[in-house]
Amino acid sequence: MPYISSLHVYPVKSCAGHELTWAQLDARGIRDDRSWIVVGDGGAMLTQRDKPALALVQPALSPGGLALSAPGMEELAVPRIEEGDIRNVDVWGDVCEGIDQGDEAADWFSTYLDTSARLLYFKTDFVRPVDPDFARQAGDQVGFADGFPLLVISEASLADLNARLETPLRMNRFRPNVVVADCPPYAEDTWKRVRAGEMEIDLVKPCGRCATTLVEQESGTPGKEPLRTLAAYRKFDRPAPSFGQNAVHRAPGVLEAGAAVQILEMRDSA
Repeated sequence: MPYISSLHVYPVKSCAGHELTWAQLDARGIRDDRSWIVVGDGGAMLTQRDKPALALVQPALSPGGLALSAPGMEELAVPRIEEGDIRNVDVWGDVCEGIDQGDEAADWFSTYLDTSARLLYFKTDFVRPVDPDFARQAGDQVGFADGFPLLVISEASLADLNARLETPLRMNRFRPNVVVADCPPYAEDTWKRVRAGEMEIDLVKPCGRCATTLVEQESGTPGKEPLRTLAAYRKFDRPAPSFGQNAVHRAPGVLEAGAAVQILEMRDSA
């Protein structure tokens, strides 16, 4: 039976993530996942698409906020500021409200990226709905992630892709939240609704892959793969090749690594 082989959280959008043995899910997904975002002049979000060095920023969660580290930078403790200067940031057409995390964090990112930058925290009471075409319940929402609370990928899908590449890639290129083992390649494309432990999850939309997947997460160096190879067999008449499934959860709860994944409903077609 399929099971969750690993869980991952990415506190600062486009920065490094870390693995969890269990994850508390709130209304927006794994708690603190993409709860912070780096923005440039005018509030434009900064991501690995244009600043691949963000891959090397390691944000460690602490009870009071974050500890940031990166090559050539002194570690910085960033207290979580939940009330303060509100700034707008456009995340793929959704104008979101974030709380500015202060000048010290701004100076740290500006120095590291060699450009004007500020760190924002997702405003606690702001609601960013998921695309209504793919919502399963009223109230489905997301934080600063690209569009959905969860991203599900199977180990077998990565193994199939790696068999087509000259140099195998690690799963962190694809920044999943939930990695599933013991299923065929791309089985996640065929699942419509699953249960893991007490959690029910709807897999709602293939994840179209962007230039972030080109960045080697250990070095921050961009290349040409895997998009070139994925485009040869995973486009399906879509603008971008897909790899993994975007998902929404039906209620807050807990996911645990090792939990069995029961398939409750299959898609009519992948």
